[in-house]
Amino acid sequence: MSIELLATSIADRAYDRIRTDIVFGRLSPGTRLRLDRLADTYGASVSTLREILSRLSSEGLVIAEGQRGFRVAPVSPAGFEDVAAMRLLLEIYALPLSFATGDLEWESRVVAAHHKLAFMERRMMAGDQEGTELWKRYDREFHQALIEACGSQTLLDLYGGVFDQYLRYQMVAVVFRGEIAAEEHRQLLDCALTRNGERACAVLTQHVNGCVAYTLENGALT
Repeated sequence: MSIELLATSIADRAYDRIRTDIVFGRLSPGTRLRLDRLADTYGASVSTLREILSRLSSEGLVIAEGQRGFRVAPVSPAGFEDVAAMRLLLEIYALPLSFATGDLEWESRVVAAHHKLAFMERRMMAGDQEGTELWKRYDREFHQALIEACGSQTLLDLYGGVFDQYLRYQMVAVVFRGEIAAEEHRQLLDCALTRNGERACAVLTQHVNGCVAYTLENGALT
């Protein structure tokens, strides 16, 4: 491997690890990101890390503070409501398009994604809190699968970034609504298989708004 490719590989791995650690709450909101410490943890040079953090700043996950460096973006009730509204806007637009064009292969991916999510939801409801991160990964996979036949890669890319912002709030607040959310996921699966886009949008609106209300009522972001 050439020096250029090796440097790119190191940078990509470091970017993925830092981004994942922010999204899944391992780097807490407001945490000061000291480049020397990050270099030890993620195995990248200070200059590479500065570029990575600038990129994450453009994604809204990191705050650049001029000469003071970088910190993980804070969270707030208003911020969660804003991200949730953007998620709904994109997903409600994409769902009917995906339902209208999705084929049998798409259906199979949706069913498989729901199967994994439902398995983890049952474990969580049984009291197993060790699988929280895997549960949220499967939650993301299911919602992504529902809209992946929408026909617009630009929309999917934008949605992926917004969903990760939404997911970060859920991880920070440790939001799990149990059977309520599981039932809404079952309804979304049924809507996909019956191609009922209108009903799916109504269920999704209830699903997202219910999560936001539950989080804010419990004061998890104050």
